[in-house]
Amino acid sequence: MNKHLRIGLFLFTLLAVGLGAQGIRPAAWAGQFYDSDPKRLSAQIQEFLAAAPQKSLADIVGLIVPHAGYVYSGRTAARGYRLVQGSGFETVVILGPSHRTAFRGCSIYPRGGFQTPLGSALVDEDLAAALMKESGFGYLAAAHLEEHSVEVQVPFIQTALPGARIVPVVMGYPSRVTVQVLAQALFKVRSRKKFLVVASTDLSHFLSKEEAKAVDSETASLIQNLKTDALLRKYERNENVFCGGGPVLALLLYAQLAGKAGVEVLGLTDSSAAGGPEDQVVGYLAAAVTSSAETKLLLPQLDREDRAELLKIARLAVEKAVKDRSILDYETERSRLKQPGAAFVTLTKRGQLRGCIGYIEPVAPLYQTVIQAAALASQQDMRFEPVSEAELKTLDIEISILSPLAKISNPQMVRVGVHGLVISRGSQRGLLLPQVAVENNWGREEFLKQACLKAGLPADDWKKGADISIFEAIIIH
Repeated sequence: MNKHLRIGLFLFTLLAVGLGAQGIRPAAWAGQFYDSDPKRLSAQIQEFLAAAPQKSLADIVGLIVPHAGYVYSGRTAARGYRLVQGSGFETVVILGPSHRTAFRGCSIYPRGGFQTPLGSALVDEDLAAALMKESGFGYLAAAHLEEHSVEVQVPFIQTALPGARIVPVVMGYPSRVTVQVLAQALFKVRSRKKFLVVASTDLSHFLSKEEAKAVDSETASLIQNLKTDALLRKYERNENVFCGGGPVLALLLYAQLAGKAGVEVLGLTDSSAAGGPEDQVVGYLAAAVTSSAETKLLLPQLDREDRAELLKIARLAVEKAVKDRSILDYETERSRLKQPGAAFVTLTKRGQLRGCIGYIEPVAPLYQTVIQAAALASQQDMRFEPVSEAELKTLDIEISILSPLAKISNPQMVRVGVHGLVISRGSQRGLLLPQVAVENNWGREEFLKQACLKAGLPADDWKKGADISIFEAIIIH
C-alpha cells in the first residue's frame, strides 16, 4: 500500500453504558458535608460568599474548588463562587472524581436533577446529551449515587447562580485519553450556550501542615502555569497531590483549546485553619480558569531545534513501542513543544507506507501528541502488521504539524500543495494530508474526490453538501 493512501485513525477507548432510570437524585450528604437545614445552610453559604474577596476577572470559563465538608473548605470554595456570583452562566458542568465506584471513562447524569436542602437543581438535558454524543461517554448510576465531589458543589451553585442548570460528570480512572476526550468534548459543545466548568478537587491528604504546605504550593504553581503534562504524570504515579486531578486537567486542557488560557489562584488553605489536627491536614485550592477569545489560527512557530527534538522524540517513541510495547516517558524543556498541538506521524519503509496515525485537534501538548501518534502508527495502524524490531533501522519518519481546521463553503478555496482536507458527512470522515496531492500529482477536484472516497462517501459528495474543512501543515522529516 503506497504513500498516498495515508489517512488518520482516531483511536479512543470510551465508556458506553446504557441509560438506566434517572430522576431527581436525593441528597446523600446533607447533614454530613453540609447542613441539612435549608435556612442554616443558606445563611452559611451567604456568609462565606460575603467574606470572600470581591474581584473582577474577565473571560472566566471555569473554577477549581474543594469538595470537603463546608466547615473545613467552604470559605475556600466561596472565593471561587464569589467571582461568578450573579454572572449569568446558564449552566454549570460539574466535574468530580469518583471516590466509591471504580470504572473507566466518565459518567454523565443525563436528565432529572440533584436535590439539596435548597431545592432541586435541574439537569441541562440538551447540553448533557450533546456532551455525551461528542465524548462517547454514557451514564453509570452507581457513579453518582453516593459521590460527594459533585453533590457538595450544588448548594453553592444554587446560591451564587440561582436558576442555573447543571451537568454532573463523574470521572472514573483518570487516564490520559479520558482527560483529553472530555476536554475536547467540552470544547466542541462550547458554542451551544454560556456554561461554567467547575472542577472539584481537594489537594494533598493527611500530611503534616508543613509537608502539605510545600506539596500544595508546588501543585498550585503547576496549575497556575498550565503544566498539564507534569500534573498528569504525578497523578498517574499516584502521588499525593490532588484527588480530582482528572477533572482539573480536563478543565485546563479545555481552556487551552478554547483560546489563550490563564489561571488565577484565589485561595490556598488546609483543614487546620478550621480546627483540624495539624499532623494530618487536607489541602484546599480555589482558582479561576480563564480563556480569552483569541483563537489559534496559525501554525506554531517552530525553530530548527524544536523540529529536531520532535523527530528525535518520534523515533524514540517508535522504538519504545516496538521493543517494550509501552509509551515513551519523556519531558521536554522547549516551551513551544508544550503548547497544545495536532499532529500526524507517518512511517515509511523504502518509500512505502508502513503506518500513519494522528490527531486532528490539539487535545494534548504537541510533543505528547507526537509520542502518542508515533507509538500508535508503529503498532496499531489496522492496515498493517505491527512494526518489528528488525525493521526499525529501515524506517523513515515524517511528522505533520496541523493548523486548526477551517470549514469552508466554496471548494475553490482549496489550494493544492498548501491545504490538507477533511471531508465529512455524519459520522463518516476522511482526511488527506497536504503533501498527498503533490506526491500523486492531483488537481483540486481529484484531491476532493479522493478525500470523499477516504470518508467512504461517493466520489462527488463534495459537490452535494458534504462538509469540507481545510488545514495547513508543517512537514518535518
